[in-house]
Amino acid sequence: MAKRYEHLFFDLDHTLWDFDRNAEETLQELYQTYSLKKLGLLSADLFIETYTHNNHQLWADYHLGRISKEELRTTRFSKTFLDLGLAPELVPHQFEDDYVRICPTKTNLFPEAHETLSYLQDKYVMHIISNGFKESTEMKIELTDLAKYFVNIIISEEVGVNKPDSAIFKHAVTHAQTEVHTSLMIGDSLEADVRGALAFGMDAIYFNPERKEKPADIPKQIHHLNELVELL
Repeated sequence: MAKRYEHLFFDLDHTLWDFDRNAEETLQELYQTYSLKKLGLLSADLFIETYTHNNHQLWADYHLGRISKEELRTTRFSKTFLDLGLAPELVPHQFEDDYVRICPTKTNLFPEAHETLSYLQDKYVMHIISNGFKESTEMKIELTDLAKYFVNIIISEEVGVNKPDSAIFKHAVTHAQTEVHTSLMIGDSLEADVRGALAFGMDAIYFNPERKEKPADIPKQIHHLNELVELL
């Protein structure tokens, strides 16, 4: 599989940076800071579960251009609080700002991320293509010491188009001064990363740590980052 690849393009959130774990740590802290139990939200776990569901759905909509960055950020917590029965006048509107300030400072990566990237760095030129927001993406990469592995950090907010749009893959390949047939995309999102790359003509690997059922149109998957050492 690997012999013709020269450039690897990685997603960041949910692929290298463990978004759900970092979000959970942040939300556990904010649950206490905002005394949400006193507001009637008796379960931190249910709060986090509801937020995670809403956030994943809103990010899917953002990937596809259905909502803006502002809509995503103003909706995900307000919807979560309302879904859990909190009266609108009790919704803490500063919650989103505190979450955005704290969460990118968390440094949990998926297991063996550094070891895998260090190995691959000696064999390939590597880049990130992220649909994350510029300020938080840059902070995550800096605080986790990931920058040393990547030649280019392509952020959709700077490019002006999100994965799965072919335009961002074209931009990334052009910026890397390479060709699509020598490039490989690795990411967790079936739509944004894998199908987006495949539609552009770039090979892709589906990172599937939760071992969800693989759709028939997805050619290759891994469950753990270190599988890339054997594959590539």
